[in-house]
Amino acid sequence: MSSPEVFSRIAAAKAAVLARTDFMHREFGQVASEWKADGSRVTSADIAISQDIFRELGAQFPGDELLSEELGDGSAPITLRARFAWVLDPIDGTNNFAAGIPFCAISLALLENGVPVYGVVYDLSRRTLMHGGPGIGAWDGDRAVRVNTETPAGRRTLGFHSPMDRSFSSHATLLVERYKIRGLGSSTLHLAYVGAGLIDAVVDHNVKVWDIAAAVPLCQGAGGEVRYLRAPLFPLEVFDLNMARVPFVAGAPKACDELTVLLA
Repeated sequence: MSSPEVFSRIAAAKAAVLARTDFMHREFGQVASEWKADGSRVTSADIAISQDIFRELGAQFPGDELLSEELGDGSAPITLRARFAWVLDPIDGTNNFAAGIPFCAISLALLENGVPVYGVVYDLSRRTLMHGGPGIGAWDGDRAVRVNTETPAGRRTLGFHSPMDRSFSSHATLLVERYKIRGLGSSTLHLAYVGAGLIDAVVDHNVKVWDIAAAVPLCQGAGGEVRYLRAPLFPLEVFDLNMARVPFVAGAPKACDELTVLLA
């Protein structure tokens, strides 16, 4: 059973994210962007959302760790020491956001002792707040949701982005031959959509912790599983902007079984 400390933070997380959605919509497709050294894109909206959300959460929970892709220069990994930590991706799908393609999201995760216990995701494309956590449940707006379990194997939709690591290139062929592929440009939304039952499963080779930290507990709260193809991502002990990418599969247990066998 989640504690009062968790539930107070869940309420604060939802309020903090919702307070930034009007700004996100105003800046959508209008804001200038720059390319970072790692090849990813950043906008002034990313920075502003990070600063505003963490200012609000930091005032309410001064002992919590505040971790974001867009704050800090990445020169020194941060060892997590507090009971509670927040992992924020202010705009997942920044390429889409800058170009005016609506598949992008604010992604805010609450971790307790390094494990995601709740995730809040604002889906700009549908103007919908998605949220959930294991043992609590998952919601798509006001609608309680569960992962899909009934779609026949040959008809499943799969969120998938082509792997940046060429050692995984063979996976692409296996997947496109067997699934209906959706590539939205947002790893957060792929995994959150699995939890909402909008797509059946996801395979991703390209993510870092901030890309999926909020969607992991949301998917789990909807009865889904997240299985890592290398070392487990959680509990998170160190937040490192230069971390390696994390390949994983997710979906209902039966879909995960099928994918892990296929990609073994």
